[in-house]
Amino acid sequence: MRKGAELLALLVASSLCLSAAIAAQETCPADIDAKCGDAASDGWEGEFFPGITKIRYEGPTSKKPLSYKWYNAEEVILGKKMKDWLRFSVAFWHTFRGTGGDPFGAATKNWPWEDGTNSLAMAKRRMKAHFEFMEKLGVERWCFHDRDIAPDGKTLAETNANLDEIVELAKQLQSETNIKPLWGTAQLFMHPRYMHGAATSPEVKVYAYAAAQVKKALEVTHYLGGENYVFWGGREGYQTLLNTDMKRELEHLANFLQAAVNHKKKIGFNGTLLIEPKPQEPTKHQYDWDVATTFSFLQKFGLTGEFKINVECNHATLSGHSCHHELETARINDILGNIDANTGDPQVGWDTDEFLTDISEATLIMSSVVKNDGLAPGGFNFDAKLRRESTDVEDLFIAHISGMDTMARGLRNVAKLIEDGSLDELVRKRYQSFDTEIGAMIEAGKGDFETLEKKVLEWGEPTVPSGKQELAEMLFQSAL
Repeated sequence: MRKGAELLALLVASSLCLSAAIAAQETCPADIDAKCGDAASDGWEGEFFPGITKIRYEGPTSKKPLSYKWYNAEEVILGKKMKDWLRFSVAFWHTFRGTGGDPFGAATKNWPWEDGTNSLAMAKRRMKAHFEFMEKLGVERWCFHDRDIAPDGKTLAETNANLDEIVELAKQLQSETNIKPLWGTAQLFMHPRYMHGAATSPEVKVYAYAAAQVKKALEVTHYLGGENYVFWGGREGYQTLLNTDMKRELEHLANFLQAAVNHKKKIGFNGTLLIEPKPQEPTKHQYDWDVATTFSFLQKFGLTGEFKINVECNHATLSGHSCHHELETARINDILGNIDANTGDPQVGWDTDEFLTDISEATLIMSSVVKNDGLAPGGFNFDAKLRRESTDVEDLFIAHISGMDTMARGLRNVAKLIEDGSLDELVRKRYQSFDTEIGAMIEAGKGDFETLEKKVLEWGEPTVPSGKQELAEMLFQSAL
């Protein structure tokens, strides 16, 4: 264990690194100067991944790390192409802004195209690398936060001008590749102005700033042809109720979301608005704790017809649920819109954002997706990052290939379970008593207590059959 002085020094150093990172984000106004680099050129020639060709499907027997073993984009499974079931997306923030740093250590990633600045020139170079990566991976969608793709300026006007310049490059690259955003969003959690929240901040000027930022991010997502827009309230919550007016904050959040709906309609954006639940970290309690809490909030404020849910699997486990539970809760309430495909470490109690490689979990996830008849216009976004110790450029490809193959294998397993039919039949038999006349009456809402009492007196003590859990697990495992 570190001594007290050593730990204090580490915490101070970490704080200084964070302050420096935030300051670096605010050093590049639209009229960029020499210190920020040359905005007209990104200074990079040739490929960003010269040793890597387009990733191909080679089947389960392939031993090549840079190949798909289970994901065959054009193959038809259960009536749809695999690419249409899965609709994969690359998360710009983790894949191209992830540094490998954590609260206990400095950055470990030193990608060859990075120059250590947060300039517009660097942002352009990064965007070009991003599109080459997606083309070689064979992914047709991407996701972004506004502040991930373009640096802050000294004012909102300068920041917006920076964003516009990078968005124009993204628009050009999209036209050349036929790649478009699955969704966009505004980063309302990193900057110190959002330390008390954004839409739930007690400061009206912060609320207004967040509104202006979301306005711009919605417009940019619409301009780029995004199919969805996500709200993740990273700091929309509280650390203690002693200084919090929860009722007022929840009402402010509802008003903020309604204003977003109004602006979406005003600009003609037809994409789906999504809310991504998360229970804790960075705040002690976040208002969108899980799918059920979020659905209740939407119902209370009359927003259920305007929003769907983006389920992140790692967030599900932090709320005490499985990802499968959260997906089913969203599906049966007709609000399942998108999935952030990642997972956490069961021995680590925080949001580790690992690529999902568990075949069993992937099969459960895909069972919900198939029952939902897919996710479109949503999809699977890889909100996942390389481990801190993975530092080779090819690791970016390997991680995504592994995640894509895992979800594809889950889809194939679901097809096997449906074809076999045994698990579905087990579930049907478990509820078959409700297929009777009295059961149908109950499910129609006509089972009054007097009638049911008479039936109990007629039937006598019920005989309760086995739940057959072990058989259900056996049937499920047989498909893996």
